[in-house]
Amino acid sequence: MPPPSPTSAPSHHPSSLTPPANRLRHALLDMLADKAVGHGARLPSERQMMASFGTTRITLREALTQLEAEGRIYRENRRGWFVSPPRLRYDLLACLPFREMVESQQRRAETYVLEATHRPASARIAARLGIMEGTPVYHIVRARHVDGRPVLYVEHHLRTDCFPGILEHDLETRSLTELYRSHYSIRVSRVSFELCSTVLDERAADALRAASGGPAQRVTRINFDQNGRAIDYDDELWRHDAIALTLSAAPQNGA
Repeated sequence: MPPPSPTSAPSHHPSSLTPPANRLRHALLDMLADKAVGHGARLPSERQMMASFGTTRITLREALTQLEAEGRIYRENRRGWFVSPPRLRYDLLACLPFREMVESQQRRAETYVLEATHRPASARIAARLGIMEGTPVYHIVRARHVDGRPVLYVEHHLRTDCFPGILEHDLETRSLTELYRSHYSIRVSRVSFELCSTVLDERAADALRAASGGPAQRVTRINFDQNGRAIDYDDELWRHDAIALTLSAAPQNGA
């Protein structure tokens, strides 16, 4: 079955802004259109923008929050506001490893392991993997960056009977999919996706230098091997402005 249609994080319509904030939003858009304020550029501090536009902190925050919801700018804790770079195209049907997907779009990919251990499978994980609750699984948590910006927090749950000793490998520079194939003779033959808009929990927000409760795109993925067995279950939390989910499929006859 093809994956469900991509969804995007919810945002407020500009018409919901107060008149002063709406005017300020347009002024900020003009500033963003300036060639001197390119992708990834840091905006002036809020104090500087308040002085420059002759506005209050409340009105400025309202306008900035709207532009953040639209994916035009983003905020990093203790660092300020930045111009959002172009979204990464995430083709669900291509099923490319993260590094390959990023580098194919002439971007730079980095991965950092935050945790790699065993844990008993919860009821939810066990149901996804088709194993008994409490069965040990590998739990790997990684933060992934594009062009130096943290954009993805992902928790992997792997069946230990499929991948003995996988935690001994380099999980920052090696693709799990490639490790499955080269070290365990396991090939991913089918992928199941679930997509929804959500918010960042505290741990994911900290890894992404974002605010807890901020908008995020969740991509849940289950990989199946050549024998139809569920072998891993991933929960991906993306900054909502970092990706554009895409897929293409031929319609069935008679559609």
